[in-house]
Amino acid sequence: MNPISALTPHLSGDIPPRDFSARLRRSRVRSLRAVKAPRHYGRRAIVLAAAFALPAFAAPAEWSFDIGEAGRAVSAVTPMPFERPGDSFPGGAFYYLSNDPIPARLDQGVHSDAEAAPMPLDPVGPAARALRVDNSGVDRNRALQCLTAAIYYEAASEPDAGQRAVAQVVLNRVAHPAYPKTVCGVVYQGSEKNTGCQFSFTCDGSLARVPSRMFWQRAENVARDALSGSVYAPVGLATHYHTVAVHPYWAPTLTYLGTIGAHRFYRFGGAAGAPSTFRFAYAGGEPLAQPHQRGAVLDATEAAAPDPVAIQRAYDAGLKLAQANAPATHGVGLAPAKVPVYAAPVYASELQRRGGDALYRGDGLPASTGVLPQYEQSGRWIAEPTN
Repeated sequence: MNPISALTPHLSGDIPPRDFSARLRRSRVRSLRAVKAPRHYGRRAIVLAAAFALPAFAAPAEWSFDIGEAGRAVSAVTPMPFERPGDSFPGGAFYYLSNDPIPARLDQGVHSDAEAAPMPLDPVGPAARALRVDNSGVDRNRALQCLTAAIYYEAASEPDAGQRAVAQVVLNRVAHPAYPKTVCGVVYQGSEKNTGCQFSFTCDGSLARVPSRMFWQRAENVARDALSGSVYAPVGLATHYHTVAVHPYWAPTLTYLGTIGAHRFYRFGGAAGAPSTFRFAYAGGEPLAQPHQRGAVLDATEAAAPDPVAIQRAYDAGLKLAQANAPATHGVGLAPAKVPVYAAPVYASELQRRGGDALYRGDGLPASTGVLPQYEQSGRWIAEPTN
């Protein structure tokens, strides 16, 4: 039998059912509906994630980006030296950081430099007058250096009001008769002694510290304005101050004016603090801008001034003595004023021949009425008026 002819029935497709068998796996069978609309599980997952993410974007304040325990660590904050009373430089004013609340808006608490700064306290009593140091370059440079040092070492950490108040106290002392007449003389008064210097930084070693350039320039600007005639009225005629951490013995005796920053300011009472006692006129003659040598012998104007209580008592006693010895010029029961008697003038021989003192007497003046005869009837009625 030909092999090709033997396969002919099979190739024609007429195969008996008993000769064909197959087994199909159900997992691979897909319906026509499944083919047309496949299930997108990835898209459903994205939609589900977005449903949880939208509330988080709606409340950004609740976001958290902590990495482990990095955001939960608490570190101790070491205060700066000027925040610790024991570590502040001697004679200087320290301060503590303010606990003011953070502004709720960016524009809250922000002010323009063109606005007038608020006064820390109202002017108490008479204000000082302007004192301008416009002398030669030597006097002005020395005065500027001394006043800058006083502002820096006494109030480096103070606000502008506190620094201007310290500068005004120095100038008030320059104008007061009980203190030297120069800025450097006032600042370094008593520095030749171990104790008794008027400003503690001049004799306690503070000048050995190198000043900060930025804070020194800030103090220098305040000093330059004060020497150019700027007056800080809130401290009036104050000549003394002390930090709030101490209470000197003379504080109850003098007149308290107010507190600015870390300092309390005082002025003399009675005659010592009267406006007429001060003389705001600068004469120059600035000494060197440095402390005096220890043990140096100085004149009375540069030596250490007595304590303020003694100055105040001396002025009050002097005023009473002057009032008691002053001649009375009016009032009931008071002695009449004494009329001074002057000696007769001495004339030259030529003036003596011409008449001497008679030349200067008023013998040729009109009568005692002082009105010439032709004008004596002026202002009278020519005829009496009738009703």
